Amino acid sequence: MRFFEFQRDARGETRRLLLAFGLTVVLLLVAVNAALALAWGLSWGFWVPGGLHFPRHFFAVNTGVTLLFVLGGWWVETSRLADGGGVRLAEQMGARPARPSGDLDEQRFCNIVDEMAISSGLKRPQAMVVARDQGINAFAAGWDEDDAVVAVTQGALEHLTREELQGLVAHEFSHIGEGDTRLNMRLVGMVFGLEMLFRMGQALFEPDTKDRRMAAALIGLAIMAAGWLGWLAGHALQAAVSRQREYLADARAVQWTRSRDGLGGVLRKVLSQRREGVVPRQAGSMVQHMLLVANEGSGAAEHWLDSHPPLALRIRRIYGRDMGPLPLQREDGPLAQPAEPPPGPAGDGVPGWTLG
Repeated sequence: MRFFEFQRDARGETRRLLLAFGLTVVLLLVAVNAALALAWGLSWGFWVPGGLHFPRHFFAVNTGVTLLFVLGGWWVETSRLADGGGVRLAEQMGARPARPSGDLDEQRFCNIVDEMAISSGLKRPQAMVVARDQGINAFAAGWDEDDAVVAVTQGALEHLTREELQGLVAHEFSHIGEGDTRLNMRLVGMVFGLEMLFRMGQALFEPDTKDRRMAAALIGLAIMAAGWLGWLAGHALQAAVSRQREYLADARAVQWTRSRDGLGGVLRKVLSQRREGVVPRQAGSMVQHMLLVANEGSGAAEHWLDSHPPLALRIRRIYGRDMGPLPLQREDGPLAQPAEPPPGPAGDGVPGWTLG
């Protein structure tokens, strides 16, 4: 794998996508002003003698209100996400601190986290386990190294060899070291701001208590159309940035471990689980980008909004060719029998990711 070349390409593509995100906001301002100008003309300006005249500061007010919603929504959402810290966010996703003294598999995981902290030069993050998830997955959380978390699922502990677990942990360390979690949180906030603009138009378009739509409904419809297109473009760009960061983290994992079969074996075992019908737990859009693997869209249009590249493509980039799935058995054998999870209330299913 040409990991230095892939890292350079991924960083360059991320910068281009972030510039495109900024351009999307500028185009949104133009679209909102154009839509509101058309709505004003249809509802009032075209029918008044003397030609089309706009109210004073019409375009300045439109631009200011749009930026207030977009940037204000971004600030509100990122502030809300910043309050909990990495550990709290991981706990909301169903993780608990690893227990190296009571389980040899978890002790092996903690040892690998210590080794990778030395190898990468990063502070040691909190090691955590999603104990009730049998799928192979992991995630990193935290705004910086001081509150960073690396969490793996029980399935990863049970099915991965030590070399594969090293590759998985190295991938998550890359997300911490490159600031991917912080970047994605900010993009989530910006998309939330774009959605707020759509909601404002929706509120204006709604009928009153007597089921009548007022003159402002046409303006609301124009804002809804511009806001929806902006949200869709922003969400697609957010997903595109996330996909590039996954490529970068994959390349970093191969660089740090000097092994294609580490992370490559993890992805091939995930491929095997999917072919057996074991799919990743459903997670909310806020945390999809944090996971090692997420659900992939089935249609061509859905892939534009996927937060991760297709598994087969990631495997091909690591090995330089197509590789098939691997059996789930661990060659080095299980280190310990996994502890039985505590019984839940009657009728409960196995919980998945808990943060929507």
